[in-house]
Amino acid sequence: MSYGAQADSNVCYRHPNRQSFVVCQRCGRTICGECQTPAPVGVICPECMREARASAPRTRPEAIRRIGFLSRSGQPVMTYVLMAVCIFVYILQSIPGVGSHITNALLYAGVYSYPTGTFGNYSFEPWRLLTSVFAHGGLLHIALNMYTLWIFGQILEPMIGKWRYLALFLISGVAGSVGMLLLAPYTGAVGASGAIFGMFGALVVVQRKLGGPIRQLIVLIVINLAIGFFPIFGGNIAWQAHVGGLVGGLLAGLVLTETRRRSQLPLQIGLLIVLAIVVVGVGVYPAIFRS
Repeated sequence: MSYGAQADSNVCYRHPNRQSFVVCQRCGRTICGECQTPAPVGVICPECMREARASAPRTRPEAIRRIGFLSRSGQPVMTYVLMAVCIFVYILQSIPGVGSHITNALLYAGVYSYPTGTFGNYSFEPWRLLTSVFAHGGLLHIALNMYTLWIFGQILEPMIGKWRYLALFLISGVAGSVGMLLLAPYTGAVGASGAIFGMFGALVVVQRKLGGPIRQLIVLIVINLAIGFFPIFGGNIAWQAHVGGLVGGLLAGLVLTETRRRSQLPLQIGLLIVLAIVVVGVGVYPAIFRS
C-alpha cells in the first residue's frame, strides 16, 4: 500500500489527515493513536507489528495478546490509571473517622519543605509535593478534575505516548506544589489541578509545534486561571498550584517537542530527568539551604 506522508512529517503515514506526535520505534514513521501498538519501548506501526508477529516464536502464550481494552491501540491507558488512583484515594479520604487523617497525611503546604521544627511541630516531608496531587477536597473537586483529565488525556496521551504522558503529569503535579511553596507557603492544598494545568501547557506547546490551533486552548487556560482570583471562588481554589503546574507543563512540552525524533530519545529522557530534579530541588530548597 502506498502512503503520501513522509516518515519525518507531523501526520500519520497511514492517515494523512491526522496529526500526531508519536513515531514508530522501529521504522521511525509518524503514527496516530489508532495505528499505535504498545511495544516494550514506545509504540510500533501496523506493518512493523505484522513483521514482529511473523518472526515471533509460535509458543508465545495467547494470553499476552488478549489483555483486553488496555492493550488496544489508541486507548489512554495511563489516563485511566491516574484517574483510578485519584478515585481510590478519594474513597479512602471519605471513610468516616479515618478520611480526615488520610487527607492530612497527603496534603502539601510550604511548611513541609522546611527543616523539621522550623515552624513548630511540622516535619520535613518532601513526598507531600507529589502525594497531594492524588488527594482532593470534595466530590465536586474530584469530579471536575477527573472529567478534565479524561477529556484532555484522550487528546494528549496518544499524541506523546503513555510514559511521556506520565512523566508530564508527575512533573507538572510537583511543579504545582512548588507553586504553592513559592506563592502561598503557609497554605495547604490538595488536588490534581496543577498537573492538569501542566497538560494544558504541554498541549499548547505541542499544538504550536504541529501547527494546530491554540487560540481556544489559551482562552480556556486564561479563564480557568482567572477564576482563582474571583472572591467568590478565590478562597477555595489554589491558583498558585495552577500557575506552578502550567509552568512545569510548558517546560516539559518544550522538551518533548524539541526532542521528538527517534535518535533524540536518550536526550529526551535525560532532559526530562533533569527537569524533574530541578522541580523537586526547588521544592526542597528550604531544607537544603536552611538546615
